[in-house]
Amino acid sequence: MINIIPAIDVMDGKCVRLTQGDYGRSRTYGGQPLDVARYFEDCGITFLHLVDLDGARSAGPANLRVLESIASGTSLKVEFGGGVKDAQAVSSAFDAGASRVICGSMACRNPDLFISCLGTYGGNRIVLGADVRDGLVAVNGWQEKSEASVADLLERFLPGGLSTVIVTDISRDGMLDGPAVDLYSELMHGFPGVEIIASGGVASIGDIEALDKAGVPAVIVGKAIYEGRIDIRELAGFGGFIGL
Repeated sequence: MINIIPAIDVMDGKCVRLTQGDYGRSRTYGGQPLDVARYFEDCGITFLHLVDLDGARSAGPANLRVLESIASGTSLKVEFGGGVKDAQAVSSAFDAGASRVICGSMACRNPDLFISCLGTYGGNRIVLGADVRDGLVAVNGWQEKSEASVADLLERFLPGGLSTVIVTDISRDGMLDGPAVDLYSELMHGFPGVEIIASGGVASIGDIEALDKAGVPAVIVGKAIYEGRIDIRELAGFGGFIGL
């Protein structure tokens, strides 16, 4: 049964959602991040995907206080990403209460450091974030393309202990037009030992069922919840919530 991970994206201290990774196409949703996290917790959620959008396009994390407030103010386990580009940022995220830390730009720009972090913290705590545009991974808050595909990164980091990757199809993110099931199926076929977490495009319970049927182990759901397309209480009855 597929696991569901609700998302909170933070910009200027508020819950927002971008469309196709475009900072100029953001929408702010009501409620402070901690209040939203507590609502998710009350609905039975145990694990949360938290993205620091300010940090993602900066030199380092900018919303560690939000992370700390959620980690200390709820029982949720939080995976945190955005601006995690050096060893100090990884350490700071864990110190602020993250259960897992997502690294994207670091993996592309400084792969040796990413491998070092895998060795230090383990593949169950360091997650590869692969945001894909036109087949290549984008970095620095989705603003720049790298020269690497998801497969390139997986082949490089599997020997270093990588076990989990979050794959976001940027063209679908925030569009509510369905997830890239074929992409995830292809990656699962090529890398059967890696946990592939789907992200982007989910608009309905039907989309989650399609991912579940394809064998995708987990999916991140954001805008569909905030837009009322999916009632998070439905998700509690649909499948298990991911935990470490």
